[in-house]
Amino acid sequence: MGRNKVVHMNAGNGECSYASSSTLQRKVIEEAKPVLTDAIKKMFNNNITGDSCFNMADMGCSSGPNTLFTISNIIKIVQVLCGEKSCKMPEFQAYLNDLPDNDFNTIFKSIPSFYQNHTNCFVSGVPGSFYERIFPSKSLHLVHSSYSLHWLSQAPEKIENNNNIYITRTSPPQVFEAYMKQFDKDFSRFLQVRSEEMVTGGHMVLTFIGRGIPDSYGNHSVHLDLLSKSFIDLIHEGLIEQAKQDSFNYPFYTPYKDEVEKIVQMEGSFDVDTIKFFKVNWDERDNDDDDAYSSGKHIARTMRAVSEQILVSHFQFGDHIVDYLFERYAYHLACHLLVQNGKFSNIVISLRKK
Repeated sequence: MGRNKVVHMNAGNGECSYASSSTLQRKVIEEAKPVLTDAIKKMFNNNITGDSCFNMADMGCSSGPNTLFTISNIIKIVQVLCGEKSCKMPEFQAYLNDLPDNDFNTIFKSIPSFYQNHTNCFVSGVPGSFYERIFPSKSLHLVHSSYSLHWLSQAPEKIENNNNIYITRTSPPQVFEAYMKQFDKDFSRFLQVRSEEMVTGGHMVLTFIGRGIPDSYGNHSVHLDLLSKSFIDLIHEGLIEQAKQDSFNYPFYTPYKDEVEKIVQMEGSFDVDTIKFFKVNWDERDNDDDDAYSSGKHIARTMRAVSEQILVSHFQFGDHIVDYLFERYAYHLACHLLVQNGKFSNIVISLRKK
């Protein structure tokens, strides 16, 4: 199962599309904005922004309102800095990267209205895996990625995981080791190819789901434990085969921040400028009036937008089974939320190209 074929978000603008179900990701972008602002300030102070054109790339851009929201944020940060320094605003070349099956058409339809507010920015879609070379040598000043690098190029294969789809306390030790090695390989490759594409002194700001503690079996993956329970419900009802779940591993990994720093140091192309840790609720709306059932439905819809294509590709089930799976998932989420809140732990890291 190749990543290039299945790890893309739900297309379009329907209820279960990523465009309509990505307010959690918007919240994360906003939380990480101070680190992005600081990185751009340091680039300006060191004259690493190009004489006339600022070249930036958003890796794993997906589709929907968040894509151009990120680019708009960067332009506004530069605008403020130019005002403070009384310097001329550069032009901007913004490259939007994601896998070829990403819904680039939805992005392109929103570009004309974006240009009305940003006449000095030129946007291009660049399909391809960010684990490979995409851009010319020394062509990028800034690389941004949010909620993409926790997706692996492929899930570990041929591992016994005791009816789980991810790492849990009942997983054998070799399951965690396999996931950790895959992330190490992928993230090292990402750093290597970006280092070839970036100018010296350029910055990368990367945000992804991670772990705040070394414990590989902590509560950072409870949302996936609950998805496993939902699959077990369908197995008991005879709707999917046990063998199908046994052969599925979710292509996702949440690294501990020390793991991330170690990989950066071992790869050797970047210095760690800043690394921070923050949490957001599974239900990012932070509305105390929302009951557990409402939150469960909202979180399930968010997870469906990012996971449906992966699941359908492996399990080959139809729309009615997908609907029922996520109904069960919403139920299990609600039951969990009645007992305790759920939070995603996030790492944001700013790296400077040596």
